[in-house]
Amino acid sequence: MQPEQVTEILKNVGAIRHGHFELSSGLHSDTYVQCALVLQYPRIAEQISSALAAKFAGLEISAVVSPALGGVILGHEVARALGAGRSGNGVPALFVERDASGAMTMRRGFSLEQGQPVLVVEDVWTTGGSTVEAIKVVEAAGGRVVAAGAIIDRSMGKLKLPVRAEALVNLDIKNYEASACPLCAEGGAAVKPGSRFKKVGK
Repeated sequence: MQPEQVTEILKNVGAIRHGHFELSSGLHSDTYVQCALVLQYPRIAEQISSALAAKFAGLEISAVVSPALGGVILGHEVARALGAGRSGNGVPALFVERDASGAMTMRRGFSLEQGQPVLVVEDVWTTGGSTVEAIKVVEAAGGRVVAAGAIIDRSMGKLKLPVRAEALVNLDIKNYEASACPLCAEGGAAVKPGSRFKKVGK
């Protein structure tokens, strides 16, 4: 699947939104890509995930780990594609999630074997912060992250991950620090369309 095909799919389902947004990273932007609107369609999710899995052909991967919530469906479908034709139960799809303190952790009985080769995937990279956190959780659990993947890289070339990184499409979308956001300067309030919310109270 070519990058322009992925972009066309995003446009067709209305996943590319324009306005004033606060991203999960804390950065602001006038454009937000809501991949959930793409992944809600199993047929499209299968196509996109198979294309992402193909980027890691030849690598030894025996588990896929995704940060919740945005990466869960993608991770499941990428694991399905990677496990096609394999014996047994195929490639497991695990996810990491935030606990009450906001720290990323592996729960629900998920576990990895020592040195188990893992692919970390999520829907969109802006700073790559969630992927870095997921990599640390995997390593703490004994796994070995061999690569990371995403549908979209919107970091504008600034993404720095400690492993090989592949995205289906790079989108040239500007991000702003909240203190230097021109949309805020115009008096507009940013909305938070993502799945991460700041903890309220203590």
